[in-house]
Amino acid sequence: MRTVLLLLLALPVGAAACRKPSPAPSLREPAKLNAQAPPVYAVKFTTSKGEFVVEVHRDWAPHGADRFYNLVRAGFFDKVKFFRAISGFMVQFGISGDPAVSRAWQDAVIADDPVKQTNGRGQVTFATAGPNTRTTQIFINLVDNKRLDPRGFSPFGKVVAGMDVVDRLHTGYGEGAPKGQGPDQTRIEGEGNAYLEKQFPLLDAVVTARLVP
Repeated sequence: MRTVLLLLLALPVGAAACRKPSPAPSLREPAKLNAQAPPVYAVKFTTSKGEFVVEVHRDWAPHGADRFYNLVRAGFFDKVKFFRAISGFMVQFGISGDPAVSRAWQDAVIADDPVKQTNGRGQVTFATAGPNTRTTQIFINLVDNKRLDPRGFSPFGKVVAGMDVVDRLHTGYGEGAPKGQGPDQTRIEGEGNAYLEKQFPLLDAVVTARLVP
């Protein structure tokens, strides 16, 4: 969460009150983050390994494109870790480093989108635990994963610049617990980045994610 300090220099109390900005919707209030995305937009991710750009097409997956748009506008992805990165498969991110934010989004699901694009290399897709369960977790396909298409994984965007950066994200921990030695998603949700930084210090992270003007 971002703290803004407003310095009032010799302003009367009334004037200061009039100039107080309206607060943006909080990351702890998912229901208020519901703007419709533009037909096409781009997001630049600055990460611990460099930058990459995702281009989103709303007609590919409208619900997914809208959710991603609102998450980016609210700064949700800032400081999140690429907690599940599997060589030859994909890299996954989108669990907040703040447990309070994770709790707020736990039940903020969106409806499924029909699969109109294949999960090819560079395609960006919401993770899902079954029908109509998408919330905030996203993955980038490192290879052709078209086998995911029949399972309802609907790409909403594609990495159009910096795929070499995505390829360099740390994959050394492999699959997550309990199937592998990587991070436990339940513990990430409950303990946030403190858990990841202590036990999985080599994980890469998003520094910022911003809409491209």
